Amino acid sequence: MITDAVIPALDEAANIGRVVESLAPFGLRRVVVCDNGSTDGTGDVARAAGAEVVVEPQRGYGAACLAALAHLRRDPPDTVLFLDGDGADDVRRVPDLLAPIEQDWADMVIGSRTLGRAEQGAITPVQKFGNVLSSTLVSAFFKVKFTDLGPFRAISWAGLERLEMADRDFGWTVEMQAKAARRGLRCAEIPVDAHVRMAGQSKVSGTVKGSVKAGVKILYTIGREALRR
Repeated sequence: MITDAVIPALDEAANIGRVVESLAPFGLRRVVVCDNGSTDGTGDVARAAGAEVVVEPQRGYGAACLAALAHLRRDPPDTVLFLDGDGADDVRRVPDLLAPIEQDWADMVIGSRTLGRAEQGAITPVQKFGNVLSSTLVSAFFKVKFTDLGPFRAISWAGLERLEMADRDFGWTVEMQAKAARRGLRCAEIPVDAHVRMAGQSKVSGTVKGSVKAGVKILYTIGREALRR
């Protein structure tokens, strides 16, 4: 099974090199980092670590992911692995994320920090509350049980293309889960541990403004997808 990794990154020069290098043992074909308008040389560090780098100057988590997928579409993999560039995702679980897709009993696998363990400070109280609320709403509206909206996930290329992903901001992860449930993809979760980011401050959970904006967008996205059923 050919697997490519996608890492959206904004000002993660202190972390991205180690994240890219940490994926080396898992036999991925390529690691694509989307530099989402960084001013600290993130793209240069990622490239030096062995990643392919694409640039999306319009900031937004979904915008970065969409740019990376456009790059992959020239020679698509069988499966895409998504993770963040801050070092908080437990890459030791990469084989466990990929196995259900390779064994053909799932199309999408979410790494659930709720089912796993989180280091102290890895997930803020606001994030925990938002995860519970959002996961409960998605499960209720779309009848597929989720416990987390975390970024660490894998999905088959064929399944991903069926979703016609469009969100360019904080609604990306929940849009993927809602559409996957609504369009009949086989969804699964595995427990993953959450680590404190290696360095720097999160652009979302690190500020009250970022947390509120993300929360509002996630709830809006859930409502929008529910109305399209």
